[in-house]
Amino acid sequence: MSNISIKQLKVFVTITQHSTLTSASEALFLSKAAVSMALGEMEKQLGHSLFDRVNNRLVINQEGQKLLPLADEILHRAAGIDELFGDEQALSGLLKVGASDTIGNQVAPYILSGFRQQTQHQDQSLFISNSALICQKLVDYELDIALIEGKTQHHELISSQFSDDEMCIVAQANHPLAQLDQVSLHDLESSYWLLRESGSGTREFFLRTVAPRLEHWYESFELNTTEAIINSVSAGLGFACLSQLAVQPAIQDGRVKVLNVPLDMKRRFWLLVHKDKYQSPLLKSFMEYCQHWQQQID
Repeated sequence: MSNISIKQLKVFVTITQHSTLTSASEALFLSKAAVSMALGEMEKQLGHSLFDRVNNRLVINQEGQKLLPLADEILHRAAGIDELFGDEQALSGLLKVGASDTIGNQVAPYILSGFRQQTQHQDQSLFISNSALICQKLVDYELDIALIEGKTQHHELISSQFSDDEMCIVAQANHPLAQLDQVSLHDLESSYWLLRESGSGTREFFLRTVAPRLEHWYESFELNTTEAIINSVSAGLGFACLSQLAVQPAIQDGRVKVLNVPLDMKRRFWLLVHKDKYQSPLLKSFMEYCQHWQQQID
């Protein structure tokens, strides 16, 4: 019977998130030798190697993947022991939230602020990137929960809608089409577009909703921030399909104008968690808050 300790599990999970003993030891405030010893002892007790050693990096293997959900759950449950003997209403622990670009910049700050006010829980982190990378970090247990624009088909993730969004097509303020009350799809033929990078929910929406209705269109630039796209539209480098939330300040400043096109531009915001993730009281509380957030602002 193996006698695995909380410390060993913590070392194991930290290594999965940092890939090298050096960076894992820095994160744990332990010496590299202590981390290596804890991992070696744990693998010996289990009778299995948990990582493949590749060029100084530790890559989690199949045995490690089997252990990860359970290790994550045990560590969260252990953290919950403190709650039993503290203020019964208090939520504790770090909540690692991931958000895709539009939500991360325009929505998540307000959700986190409201959640802090309602629960008095102050310990959250927010990681913003494109939807594809956010989903990968969720699969790898580097995030507890994700809020994204594009729907994912990943078999390890559970998704539910928590809000929605209105997309729009924007042009340079003095562009001829920006002067029209109605713009037909024919008017947009052979046009140039500014797109986010592959893996972005905003790019995916354009490719699914707008691009198939145009016979010819061209990519002017691929940029990895919404602000760069707005500035490029303002500079006359092409059209863009963006979230109204993200583009609102630029519309108010007169830098870009929305084109009135005959398309359904609605999209959904999704809340994602790993199907095997232990839902601690903190995670459950945040999920519930997100689900009711839209009703609170309507």
